[in-house]
Amino acid sequence: MAKGSLTEREARLGANTLRMLAVDAVERANSGHPGLPMGGADYAFLLWHNYLVFNPVDPRWPNRDRFILSAGHGCMLLYGLLHLFGFALSLDDLKNFRQWGSRTPGHPEYGHTPGVEVTTGPLGQGFADGVGMALAARMAAERFNDAIFSPIDHHIYAIVSDGDLMEGISSEAASLAGHLKLGNIIYIYDDNGITIEGKTELAFSENAGKRFAAYGWHVQRIDGHDFDQIDTAIGAAQSEKDRPSLIIARTHIAQGSPNKHDSAVAHGSPLGAEEVAATRRNLHWPEELFYVPAEVRALCEKRKADMLSVHREWERNLALWRRRNPDKSRLWDEMWQRKLPTDLADSLLQAVGGAEGATRSLSGRIIQEAAALVPALAGGSADLEPSTNTGIKASQSVSAGAFGGRNIHFGVREHAMAAMLNGMALYGCFVPFGATFLVFSDYCRPAIRLSALMGAQVIHVFTHDSVLLGEDGPTHQPVEHLSSLRLIPNLTVIRPADGVETALAWTAALTRKTGPTALVLSRQKLPVLAREGTFAPTLVLRGGYVLVSGGDKPDVIIMASGSEVSLAVAAGKLLAEQGINARIVSVPCLEAFSAQPQTYRRSVLGGRAPRVAVEAGPGALWWRLLGAGGLFIGVESFGASASEKVLAEQFGLTPQQVAERIGEYVSRKQKRKNFLRTK
Repeated sequence: MAKGSLTEREARLGANTLRMLAVDAVERANSGHPGLPMGGADYAFLLWHNYLVFNPVDPRWPNRDRFILSAGHGCMLLYGLLHLFGFALSLDDLKNFRQWGSRTPGHPEYGHTPGVEVTTGPLGQGFADGVGMALAARMAAERFNDAIFSPIDHHIYAIVSDGDLMEGISSEAASLAGHLKLGNIIYIYDDNGITIEGKTELAFSENAGKRFAAYGWHVQRIDGHDFDQIDTAIGAAQSEKDRPSLIIARTHIAQGSPNKHDSAVAHGSPLGAEEVAATRRNLHWPEELFYVPAEVRALCEKRKADMLSVHREWERNLALWRRRNPDKSRLWDEMWQRKLPTDLADSLLQAVGGAEGATRSLSGRIIQEAAALVPALAGGSADLEPSTNTGIKASQSVSAGAFGGRNIHFGVREHAMAAMLNGMALYGCFVPFGATFLVFSDYCRPAIRLSALMGAQVIHVFTHDSVLLGEDGPTHQPVEHLSSLRLIPNLTVIRPADGVETALAWTAALTRKTGPTALVLSRQKLPVLAREGTFAPTLVLRGGYVLVSGGDKPDVIIMASGSEVSLAVAAGKLLAEQGINARIVSVPCLEAFSAQPQTYRRSVLGGRAPRVAVEAGPGALWWRLLGAGGLFIGVESFGASASEKVLAEQFGLTPQQVAERIGEYVSRKQKRKNFLRTK
């Protein structure tokens, strides 16, 4: 072979070790996908032994190659590689494949298994994650590499499947990767011709190579079981600097199995005892389960030792680089550690001052200050920057060959944008944000769910937040979207009501490093809220706080978020004219407020006063705070095309209409209370 010290016999022995580890693990679990690990073992073992740069002792080393198994159902291939090449994954972990509490779950999970770069499961997500990682790597290299030493010079590798290429997200991501000339991408397409239902030709007959060539990719076709072809193709891909590479490896699913070779049944089911025995005979493999030949152990230990030496050399060069580049060295620490100034909240509050306006516009002002304070912050929109106000004015746009900017043009590609943000966040160095209209969060949901699952710090800016956006009509007016986002575990959803809350919302998003944040912003202008003397900005971070006290014993508690807070304030003034004292509670983050200690929630929501919630959306999630006898005023149907003013009237969201409903509600409550007293 062209590179590395492996002989073909050694490569075959290593690949067969991977095959049988996968077979044994799936068989013991009586669950899993043996076909892909068996089919991809040849190119996977050679890639890791000859080319992949890694450090099992420090799996987060910044200059490691990233390896993504986008076809996550074949995870036993990845687990076998991690075990053989010295990561903290034992043979017992492999034996506990798919079991409760094991480190080898049914699909790879970031943060759960050492060496897993990203959680993959929904096909296509890993493909797009890798494009985000490659973009982040190019942006980091632009900032830190000098003429003497390149702290960042690695590749992003992935194994992708037929299913990955069928999913639309991969087309979006591949198009942008080709446009940006991300030559640090090397993807191996496991072209085994089999899906769950049978042969891929049932639904997939396109020429994938020509498609990717049209996207601007460097495309090679090889026999995925021929080690010389594999070696040559990976070497050629590494030499290609201006085009992402796709190596189409024609393989046989369940390679080595005499009777289930090229069979759809091997995709997602154990081989069965008889076929496992037949496979062992066919590969001349011992009867011992989870057998790893001593020769393979030695080969992998040698590769591990070589990689540790590479890492030590990189650290020596980095120390010299730091002495030559003190400014870059400081920037390196700030970005990789995602450092924040201690006065972040105060600075962002000053950026908006006492200005009124749409929260999307106020957010745009805050982004300028945040970008000046947090060099790791970078992002863009899905071709909507003039509407989302997310451009960083002091920075250039990212483009092919010019990666020093911080404004990313994702194009009309919400699917890929959200997943690429995940890849950038997991890569490290950057705090990425992406923007689109709230109604298009539907396109982003799969990736948002995964970032929440992974605990990745991603910031989503969703503007045009309700039916009140106006004449664009119901196709663009979100209704259920706010509630649906709130249902995602570990996603913080913040809907601010004015500049103060918007500044604190950005503070929360930049501070929160354990999961994604969605900022939900208005298109329409909102007034500056008048707050009582006891207000402290930090109360916003608790998710809910008293805006207007309504006296020591208010007659009604009115909760609201976003644009409906000022509506609630206006309605409260009308109620006061009727002798009804209303406490107005702003709840920018329903989840954060619900998670507060009961003593705090009681102090905000008062005692037995009836409760009302007002929000331009469904009320299902508000009932946790309203209780059985509460009143919700919102929108439970689709919107319509009309002006903001007409829509507010038609949906009962004017101050007069809200005050009238609340007044009637309080009156009924009072009559019932008086009636019960007389009984």
